[in-house]
Amino acid sequence: MITSILDNDLYKFTMQQAVHRLYPWAEAEYTFINRGDATFSPWFVERLQESIEQMESLHLSEREADYLRKTCHFLSPVYIDFLQSYCFNSAEVSVSHFPSGTDNGTLSVTIKGPWYRTILWEVPLMAMISSLYFREEVGSRNTETKELTQRNQAKAHAISAVGAQLVDFGTRRRYTRLNQRKVIQDLLSVEGSPLIGTSNVAFAQEFNIKPIGTHAHEWFMFHGAVHGYRMANEMALTAWSDVYHGDLGIALTDTYTTDVFLQSFDSVRARLFDGVRHDSGDPFAFADKIIKHYRELGIDPHSKTIVFSDSLNTEKVVELQRYCAGKIKVSFGVGTHLSNDVGVKPLNIVIKMTACRTHPNNPWLPTVKLSDSPGKHTGQKTDLALCVRTVCGPAY
Repeated sequence: MITSILDNDLYKFTMQQAVHRLYPWAEAEYTFINRGDATFSPWFVERLQESIEQMESLHLSEREADYLRKTCHFLSPVYIDFLQSYCFNSAEVSVSHFPSGTDNGTLSVTIKGPWYRTILWEVPLMAMISSLYFREEVGSRNTETKELTQRNQAKAHAISAVGAQLVDFGTRRRYTRLNQRKVIQDLLSVEGSPLIGTSNVAFAQEFNIKPIGTHAHEWFMFHGAVHGYRMANEMALTAWSDVYHGDLGIALTDTYTTDVFLQSFDSVRARLFDGVRHDSGDPFAFADKIIKHYRELGIDPHSKTIVFSDSLNTEKVVELQRYCAGKIKVSFGVGTHLSNDVGVKPLNIVIKMTACRTHPNNPWLPTVKLSDSPGKHTGQKTDLALCVRTVCGPAY
């Protein structure tokens, strides 16, 4: 199911390098969150546990290491040497099942251990849960059909027609690995393909396209727990630039709402970072807000980029491309709409950091994510309430 250690999103490796360098003693806990109504059978846990244990056999090959050295100049020789010695430890993952009236029930998954190690579990674990669910709970479908090829190519034609640039973000909730591979192949088969890269490093290597990604919410959540919510964005951006010195310059804005983020996105940081990523809330209002912010700082928005990545489909990509044309550069990270559009209802699942600590001798700290969409908030109610009062004020 997962055949390469690089069958993962680039931002997990870039964050792992930053954690390895800056926070080698830190520990993290992650929790599986099912935002949808899917249920799981008892034997699903057995199959998932088997897949998790099989991850221990994965190692970075010399060929893969050479690829990283040649392609990802921002990854240091020290980090690549570390990655060659890295292997997954299944003891870091706990899986259980809670029946709810019938045989099917709730799936519980937690990941816990050193942050520099556990950080790689999220994406492949979600991909395994998604693929196993459709194989074990729903029943597999044939994705090698002419109809699906035509559907994928039609998306590429529609997106290319408006001049939009597309990035595959589909690993986490894909139908299967083979289907994600087929989608990339279908998109690239179109003349003038809009596909400029993928977050999946293994597929980037296979298809000779650009691996794309920077950081995720957990980077800001850790800094919020350690330094306080008001300082989270400032500390996270500073730590990131200390490691990458201007490389990997797309900043995620919505961990504690975009309005709060922009308070820390001052003239220096707005010039240092190449752009921002939108992952929740109204994307059109977001574009207006970011363009206005750049202009108020005396920065030409045409020199910056917005990466849209929130629940995108072909129609929304076309609309946003037209809306932003002539205002600011844009690209689109599209996930489930590409990798799990085979006629089934995709899972609505995430795995989020829920606690962290800076050293094994220190107490665990709860983590919180607000988002620009209330339905995407994560954290305990009391911690969320404290975060809202701290960064947004009582009127939020």
